[in-house]
Amino acid sequence: MSAEQGAGTGSESPHTTEAARGRLAKRHAREKRFRAYGVAAIATAMAALALLLGSIALGGLPGFFQHTVELDVTFAPDLLDPDGTGEPSSLARGDHAGAVKRSLRERFPDASSRRDKRALYALVSRGAGIAVRDALARDPALLGQVAPVEVLLSDDADRYFKGEIEAAAAEQNRKLSDAQIGWLDALDAEDRVRNTFHTRLLTAGDSREPELAGIWGATVGSFLTLLVTLALSFPVGVATAIYLEEFAPRNRWTDFVEVNINNLAAVPSIVFGLLGLAVFLNFVGMPRSAPVVGGFVLALMTLPTIIIAARSAIASVPPSIREAALGVGASPTQVVFQHVLPLAMPGVLTGTILGMARALGETAPLLMIGMVAFIVDVPSGLTSPATVLPVQVFLWADSPERAFVAKTSAAILVLLSFLVLMNLAAVLLRNRFERRW
Repeated sequence: MSAEQGAGTGSESPHTTEAARGRLAKRHAREKRFRAYGVAAIATAMAALALLLGSIALGGLPGFFQHTVELDVTFAPDLLDPDGTGEPSSLARGDHAGAVKRSLRERFPDASSRRDKRALYALVSRGAGIAVRDALARDPALLGQVAPVEVLLSDDADRYFKGEIEAAAAEQNRKLSDAQIGWLDALDAEDRVRNTFHTRLLTAGDSREPELAGIWGATVGSFLTLLVTLALSFPVGVATAIYLEEFAPRNRWTDFVEVNINNLAAVPSIVFGLLGLAVFLNFVGMPRSAPVVGGFVLALMTLPTIIIAARSAIASVPPSIREAALGVGASPTQVVFQHVLPLAMPGVLTGTILGMARALGETAPLLMIGMVAFIVDVPSGLTSPATVLPVQVFLWADSPERAFVAKTSAAILVLLSFLVLMNLAAVLLRNRFERRW
């Protein structure tokens, strides 16, 4: 009777009381705030990334373009054929820069004083004669004729046409004089000035002149350095991971090794540079500022990353694979190399690519072994003096020439492109070969 009376009175559940509904509403509000904080954090990170990449892109895109000027060059034999034979060897030793200067004097005869001539010659690059030399090499019949040749403008003239030097500014506050701006405007009015894609940036080595500087030497140096790094770190790292995961006994010694490998992965990269300086350069006597030394240093830095990634990939292979192989008579070595390692290889390669991507972007350890040197020539081998892309960015960023600002951002864009491609390859490799157990 009492139970029926209780049911009839409609007593409330403790979960449907006003206090319970209030607590539930507060919990839902906290969950909504947590989601909002997460969305805000992601939005902030994306905005910061977009701001960073946008500023680099806006600053770097002008570096991929360079202004040239078309000059009517007289291919005078007295300047360009010192031997008077017309042979390629003689034409290559001609005064090609002198031909450009003569063309400028003929176009602007009012520049008569020595000071005016120096100002006039400063409008074109110091390497402007290269265009005359190349044109004559392509067509020796130009000797004795007058033909148009496009030559590079100097960095200051290029910055003027890009709007970085304003003619309205006071003459003492800009690097171009009123006379120089007048000459540039006259050439532009004749439609002789063109803004073209700067191929030298991607095909030439470094230079003190911004308009002549390129990243090809640093790119080749990075490739050779990473080649040595991969050849050393990949086999050693994978072999170490196989031994520790499959064959090493579980004792204090292996525990000590594993702890130190994990600790090495967090060691600042400059420590590896100090190690390379002390061991490879001072003790072993290896060549300074060479890709082979840089490869050794970066291999030491990359080894912990590859070992940890390879061990994780090997450990992810189900024990049933090993048991099945042993059950049909395979030896432990056959189990590892014919069954476990092929299944773990996608994870191993993914970790290796990520480790190489980190090595590509490192600067500090390479500075310690002398790869910060100014290298003009493109390296021809593993022992040739070389630099790498991150160090090239560092050198250009430290240059007082304002035109190197755009070059620095352009080099950063190229470096980021390589890093993105390497990380994209790692992701695609993982998604393509990853197996769900």
